[in-house]
Amino acid sequence: MPLGAFLSYLFVTTFSPGPNNILAMSNAQRHGYKKTLKFIFGIISGFAIIMLISSFLNVLLARFLPTIMPVMRIIGGLYMLYIAYKILRHTSSQKNESNDIINTYKAGFIMQFANFKVILYGITVTSLFIIPYYQSSIILIGFSLLLTFAGFLSTLTWALLGAVFQKYLQKYEKPFNLIMAGLIFYSAVMIWLH
Repeated sequence: MPLGAFLSYLFVTTFSPGPNNILAMSNAQRHGYKKTLKFIFGIISGFAIIMLISSFLNVLLARFLPTIMPVMRIIGGLYMLYIAYKILRHTSSQKNESNDIINTYKAGFIMQFANFKVILYGITVTSLFIIPYYQSSIILIGFSLLLTFAGFLSTLTWALLGAVFQKYLQKYEKPFNLIMAGLIFYSAVMIWLH
């Protein structure tokens, strides 16, 4: 396996802005780091399942890719637009500490199955870097765990940034929400265009 290419791909794709990272940052800015952890654990649970499926069923997924991806693009894009809408409508004065549906384990978990970036990442990284070199079940599980851990670190980092800059971000809440919703909207559009 070309280790340098694998590690750089891993770093760039997991730490770049995407729905998981943007929402983790946004939730931590609104609710604080600790209260965002349940959302992050939901993300990581769903992410781990996607990585395991990608590792073990990559050949099968590639066969059905033409029929599955258009549906996933539509569902994923619509879900992201809904999330962008929720971000735009949010204000700190709203009483939604416990009722914010974006900051739950379930929301983080379910989002992974409509998150085209994660699905495409799982298919790409396993088909290009793992399956050609390794087929052992133990090694595939190990890589799935490594990829999940990298995603976990990335999401935690973005949430930490949201929490650290919480007061600053609250001061400029409307522009921040507009930028975050815009990034999610951009992600949705990119899903539909690719």
